[in-house]
Amino acid sequence: MNRWIVRDEREAAIDAAADRLSYLVLSFGLLATVAVRSFVAHEASWDLLALVVIGGIVGMAVRTRRRVVTRRWLAVAMVTGAFAAAIAAATLLGTRA
Repeated sequence: MNRWIVRDEREAAIDAAADRLSYLVLSFGLLATVAVRSFVAHEASWDLLALVVIGGIVGMAVRTRRRVVTRRWLAVAMVTGAFAAAIAAATLLGTRA
């Protein structure tokens, strides 16, 4: 007797949308926590920031492995990475001055 429930595309799409929203809330929540710890409490939060970065890397790896990375997605990811690197460099140079 088969007890597995057959799922349709609608349920899979809803699950994917729910997972995406959960990831966004978690990632931006961690980023906000890192910002508060850094600017208010003057604490280093590399462990929390690493969770955000590793989450992004895992998502990119899954997309790449399943071959769903488009040129547009890759361009947006590269621009975002360059923008983040520029902000990190400016922040690092600003704290040393």
